Amino acid sequence: MTAQYDTFAKFVAILGRGPGRSRALSREEAREAFGMVLRQEADPHQVGAFLMLLRFRGEDTAEITGMVEAARESIGSPWHGSRVDLDWPSYGAGRTRGAPWFLLSALALARAGAAVLMHGSNEYSAGISVLAGLLALGLEPAAGRDDAAAKLQSGGFAYLPLRSLSPAMADLLRMRRLFGLRSPVNTVARLLNPGDAAAGVDGVFHPPYLAVHLGVAELLSRPRLFVLKGGGGEAERVPLKSATGWLWDKGHGQSEIALPAWQGLAPLTPASDTPALLAAVWRGEVAPPTAVATVIATIGLGLLALGWATTADAAERDAERIWRDRLPA
Repeated sequence: MTAQYDTFAKFVAILGRGPGRSRALSREEAREAFGMVLRQEADPHQVGAFLMLLRFRGEDTAEITGMVEAARESIGSPWHGSRVDLDWPSYGAGRTRGAPWFLLSALALARAGAAVLMHGSNEYSAGISVLAGLLALGLEPAAGRDDAAAKLQSGGFAYLPLRSLSPAMADLLRMRRLFGLRSPVNTVARLLNPGDAAAGVDGVFHPPYLAVHLGVAELLSRPRLFVLKGGGGEAERVPLKSATGWLWDKGHGQSEIALPAWQGLAPLTPASDTPALLAAVWRGEVAPPTAVATVIATIGLGLLALGWATTADAAERDAERIWRDRLPA
């Protein structure tokens, strides 16, 4: 065993010693360990054990913070491209969702003047990926950070696939197929904020992850982050029932925002969604009520994250206007 494998073995041992002896990694240990993983300085067997021990123990805020720091270092932070106002991670792996209606929300916010950088890796086994949605709208993903900066400069929106941003992290996410389980790398990717945006909007699938996301935002001194349990684990608000969002604001700490249900909506029907339908909704050729309500409600999440609205009612009113005004007269 080489010296670097010996070095990494200590991190696996810390996590896996057993009841009463194992512990979470410190922020500094997690940063060092995950940096080694991303630089391929650990044996693949060690990496698998490391990721599954992290998952088995449960996600720890300091641990995830250190991993995010290592990931940001690996991609070359800080960001030197065009201004980014809103970070929008998209890493949901829902198998039953349909169209990524949140993509239309992000594009509408860009038309309203926000520079939105979406990054992700969410090729659903069933459903429509962000990439498929982009292509249906006549748009292309960014080929890398420089291309993303150019797209932000010209149109206010860019989608940067994780594989173009960090091939090493993309490979780690693909290990889900080997494990049959997500790993903490999914959370790390969501919190990457590669464009150093002042605000972020994020969705999680399981409520316990909410505290982790908010805690990491605090430890990293991020200015603003809005988090909720979103549709399919995405930053998407399906307003069939009431929900709660949490806002981290560096100047004011955490706050809770109630998101009321909208009345008279039928459930979404993912099986009938197509990329062509997504594009038709964007162009205003059709307006299925629940899909449009989802887009508008999700615009509201972005407004709350940006601080362009401070209450759910104000966000809803402004979101309706932004959606209405997205196309030329």
